[in-house]
Amino acid sequence: MSTEARYSVGIDLGTTHCVISYVDLQHSGDEVALMVLAIPQLTAPGTIEEKPQLPSFTYLPHAAEIVEGATALPWAAKPEYLVGEIARNLGSKTPIRLVASAKSWLCHAGVDCKQAILPVDAPEEIERISPFSASMAYLQHLRDAWNHRFPEHRLEQQDVTLTVPASFDPAARELTVEAARAVGLHQAVLLEEPQAALYSWIENSEGDWRNHVHVGDVILVIDVGGGTTDLSLIAVTEQDGNLQLTRVAVGDHILLGGDNMDLALAYTVKAKMEQESGKRLESWQLQALTHACREAKEKLFNQPELGSMPIVVAGRGSSLIGGTLRT
Repeated sequence: MSTEARYSVGIDLGTTHCVISYVDLQHSGDEVALMVLAIPQLTAPGTIEEKPQLPSFTYLPHAAEIVEGATALPWAAKPEYLVGEIARNLGSKTPIRLVASAKSWLCHAGVDCKQAILPVDAPEEIERISPFSASMAYLQHLRDAWNHRFPEHRLEQQDVTLTVPASFDPAARELTVEAARAVGLHQAVLLEEPQAALYSWIENSEGDWRNHVHVGDVILVIDVGGGTTDLSLIAVTEQDGNLQLTRVAVGDHILLGGDNMDLALAYTVKAKMEQESGKRLESWQLQALTHACREAKEKLFNQPELGSMPIVVAGRGSSLIGGTLRT
């Protein structure tokens, strides 16, 4: 095994999805190829697929819910946590066992992020985990997926950059670094997400960015993510005749993103369902409805020719309540 970094690896530990991208530091061509790791993950009990994203969800199953051996991964016969696509899929049916948006809790000053508090609204008999443990579980899965793909160049030995919201306070940043170290990524460094977006714009411009900004300009970067909106101001300055970009301000930690859009859709569909069925949806049904709306939204965006998607929410016993989400 090589102990020298072969790859520069970027990890987006997102509120709703995680992604790994990388470049080969020993590439000898004129252009460096940016690659995205296909992440093996369970999509259903006993089913493993490779996907470019790892959904940032953890599912806490009942002891008798999944048969023995059905959660095995290429690198672990019995992983400690169910994360990724399978967690999101199972959680859409039983939302009281689903941990979502754990990242947003890392900068919550009113809670101990190492205490087992998630899922927040779950009954007492359901197991809970901490926001820190959930973040660590996603990083562990990403590490294991990388090491499965590159056993001779383990992630622990690569140059790793972790992106975090610019609005993360020092405590949230330290928790992120601590989670990375807990899975062996001691060399990981942090990069603010709006700055990463700006660097990407600069790289894609192939040097033309200098023709679009002038000394004294201030660039506003708006990063609308799955769970948060991040704002950064970047000042254009000059030093020794060269343009420089300096981050001068960041916005507050705003819990507004794709999750809120899904919730807004859910409340819209909820009102329609209740009007048509004459039945009032309970809180656990609203959680299931929110996940159903997200799935419908994604399918409609990816396949606009569909026009509409049926949505069904389970009721007590064998009853069902249905509705439709249209583009």
